[in-house]
Amino acid sequence: MPIGEHDGLIIVDVQNDFCPGGALGVPTGEEVAATLSRVAAHFAAHGALVFATQDWHPAGHASFKAQRGPWPEHCVQGTPGAEFHPALTLPVDAQVVRKGADPARDAYSGFVDSDLEKRLRTAGVTRVFIGGLATDYCVLNTVVDAVDNGFETYVLLDAVGAVDVEPGDGQRALHLMAGSGAGLVEASAILAEGQD
Repeated sequence: MPIGEHDGLIIVDVQNDFCPGGALGVPTGEEVAATLSRVAAHFAAHGALVFATQDWHPAGHASFKAQRGPWPEHCVQGTPGAEFHPALTLPVDAQVVRKGADPARDAYSGFVDSDLEKRLRTAGVTRVFIGGLATDYCVLNTVVDAVDNGFETYVLLDAVGAVDVEPGDGQRALHLMAGSGAGLVEASAILAEGQD
């Protein structure tokens, strides 16, 4: 599956609060960050663009438990928890897409409360590859929205990690993504192909 200028890599929410030690840490978050760093470099080397979504909540966001939302406070604007994990290395021309800044609106998907779709269209991207955190929430919703917006969409199976609030949530999310029309591929296979 050769990568080219009409492809885009969407890295979803690889932030400190979603990695081990964070407010909503995914156990494999650091490994996901490292894998996506290699994938991002590969995409950049083949003329494809890299987009990194960043949860960017104001204090008192509706999704926080203190506001009767489902989650502990996380990814508050300007805090260390909202920063990208240090194991994630982005190309110099990567585009950061912030989401979730509306205090009253949750934004699991990278396409909600952001200009991601416009950026992809402007760049001429027709096929997207998506990895990041967490499989069962923000990755799932971003993938489904990418398909619904008409992009040929692939999930990077070895570059996602689940919260698994209920055991098996991550696997169920992968089934939902496949059912929505997304392809499931291994990042390692894309990287290996580039070394031929």
